[in-house]
Amino acid sequence: MGDTTIPENALTSFVDALDKANVRIAERFPGDSPYRQPVHTVYGGAHLFKSDAAEKLGAVALKALREHAPDGATLASAFGIDPALAERIYPRIVDKLSREPVEDFRIDFEDGFGSRSDEEEDRYALSTAGEVAAGMAAGSLPQSIGIRIKPLSEELKRRSLRTFDMFLTRLLTKSGNALPDNFVITLPKVTSAAQVTALCSACEAFEYWRELEPNSLRFELMLETTQSIFAPDGTVALPHLIAEGRGRIVAAHFGTYDYTAACGITAAYQHMLHPACDFAKHVMQVSLAGTGIWLSDGATNIMPVGSRELVYRAWRLHASHVRHSLENGFYQGWDLHPAQLPSRYAAVYAFFMEGLDAASDRLKNFVSKAAQATLVGDVFDDAATGQGLLNYFLRAMNCGAITEREAVEMSGLTLDELRGRSFVKILKTRRGRG
Repeated sequence: MGDTTIPENALTSFVDALDKANVRIAERFPGDSPYRQPVHTVYGGAHLFKSDAAEKLGAVALKALREHAPDGATLASAFGIDPALAERIYPRIVDKLSREPVEDFRIDFEDGFGSRSDEEEDRYALSTAGEVAAGMAAGSLPQSIGIRIKPLSEELKRRSLRTFDMFLTRLLTKSGNALPDNFVITLPKVTSAAQVTALCSACEAFEYWRELEPNSLRFELMLETTQSIFAPDGTVALPHLIAEGRGRIVAAHFGTYDYTAACGITAAYQHMLHPACDFAKHVMQVSLAGTGIWLSDGATNIMPVGSRELVYRAWRLHASHVRHSLENGFYQGWDLHPAQLPSRYAAVYAFFMEGLDAASDRLKNFVSKAAQATLVGDVFDDAATGQGLLNYFLRAMNCGAITEREAVEMSGLTLDELRGRSFVKILKTRRGRG
């Protein structure tokens, strides 16, 4: 056989083509959002929303925690976790519920709002917009907030877009033409790309008429139908749905109960751990990997109310669902009741803190060896693991399980290196110093 080495000019052409392709991908998929992903979305009917809703929900959540788990020992008993771990996370849960109990809130004009007359929905579209504007002025809103409109089905599309227009018009009038930080619109029960196109067009038109900056209005998709996972022709639907959003889509949320109902699963077996849900969520992960679009799991519909025994049972169920989501790479979910906030944070903090020491040893050792394959105990790490270990610390820091100071101390990285979010860049920088 002759020389099979690729000619230099051909190799250069290949590299140039890859560079151009990577630029196109980067333009379409800008990567991580500049603000942190919430660990949950709390939602409530629009008829109930007030500007101080987050503070009130936090007070109810803290009361439930103090009533049913007043210290680390009872927290360990409530959730069946290691007592030492419970002692570590308990003060962090109390701090979180006191300081920032709700990270993301959705004012609901859909299922949580119910079937109401047009007159009622008009009235609440205007009043909730006023409450959001008041919350902006008072600084009482969560870090992220938004509205969930009705589906853009033939039956409901006019009502849905009317609420969209009325709410936003009143909000901008009351707020001096400003939107809240991290404002998002939720589009539920998506069944076709045309619905995504319609909402995108509505956003563009509204921005034009209200003289907002382009792309000020962002939205997320609720994937609750089989058509939002697979299109009628058998192809995966999500890439086409995202493309129709023209850069406005920031997240995809899974709807457990509507989706399982659409699959013909009876009510007794409609829950977050059903294999049908895992299948749909795996499709979501594969379809949206590398896009920078956040993934969110669904909700647990058993509420922690009543006797301590009933509360503990509901807390453990909720925590097991949250844990399942985290293990499968879904770092956000939906909460329906303020008493679910203690179990949300208990599950999230326990998940990250119980593996923190081992992750710290592995990451420090891996960085010190300049990303050569290493063996720490009985765990083998190669180059692909580095970013995963870094992500572990980023997620732990993001959710409040650990502070930035603790992340620096335990990871062996600087704060700038952590914030850079790239293990490859960390190694390049450190090699350059060597």
